[in-house]
Amino acid sequence: MRWSDTDTTKDSRFNRKKITVVGAGNVGATAAFLAATKELANIVLIDVVEGIPQGKALDMRGSSPILRFDASVIGTNDYADTANSDLVIITAGIARKPGMSRNDLLSINASIIADVTRNIVKHSPNCIILVVTNPLDAMVYTALRVSGFPKHRVIGMAGVLDSARMRLFIAEELGVSINNVTAFVLGGHGDTMVPLPRYSTVAGIPVSELLSEECMQAISDRTADGGAEVVRLLKTGSAFYAPAASVVQMAEAIIKDNKRILPCCAYLEGEYGMDGYYLGVPCKLGAGGLEAIIELDLTEDENRALHRSMEAVADLVESVDKLGLY
Repeated sequence: MRWSDTDTTKDSRFNRKKITVVGAGNVGATAAFLAATKELANIVLIDVVEGIPQGKALDMRGSSPILRFDASVIGTNDYADTANSDLVIITAGIARKPGMSRNDLLSINASIIADVTRNIVKHSPNCIILVVTNPLDAMVYTALRVSGFPKHRVIGMAGVLDSARMRLFIAEELGVSINNVTAFVLGGHGDTMVPLPRYSTVAGIPVSELLSEECMQAISDRTADGGAEVVRLLKTGSAFYAPAASVVQMAEAIIKDNKRILPCCAYLEGEYGMDGYYLGVPCKLGAGGLEAIIELDLTEDENRALHRSMEAVADLVESVDKLGLY
């Protein structure tokens, strides 16, 4: 038997869209794997450490015949291999360790994000950037300033993760499927995040009719402490499965132009009475990236909490500005 192939391309799988994941650590590698299994695009996994992205990419490809995905996954240390990416997920940076706040990560990770962003812009000037690195609100601000991109092409992942944790805790408390639970968490990604029980439902039923105010407060508190709880348990690392799944959900909405409403870290220009900062708010994601910001009618207490969260973000941004990275 002879195979007569008229395809002039080396591998037809490379005709897909292209997603670059920067950082081959736990979050980045998991995000790359999930995106590949969903066949969202061909994946480039890049890291500064030689061998790590190449080895992990080869391992992922080894699973493709079993999991039945045809997306290509390559590992590299060279940004030239990321050229013409449609979407770039930035996970590079040091992870939070026990006793560290997200603020402790600021100086080191801001420098890393600035360097990564310059390389991304050089090779993929038309891409959409999704930032995962903590402290998130300040890191996505850094990427915006360094890249010079419009705000709809630089978005942070935070609210999807925080809302997912809140949904989980509600579902576990009630003993129901997570598929029946919706929840929204707004504000900065940290201790000042703003869970919104009023916008949380179970199969359309307001959660306030199913759980006491005290129980919901406990769930809100645990949601805000969700990342730190994982850090305390792991002792030598931070969460990665849920953050990776969260950013891939955002990537899927953009690559597939799904027009999904998801809580994301977006640059505000007057929305919610705030200007010049990134903050977690409901967003519509599609092929254009951030296609709309949805303004909810907040109570006075919710609005005050959101503004307190913005003040904490403003402090981080002020510290980043002083680093002189852009």
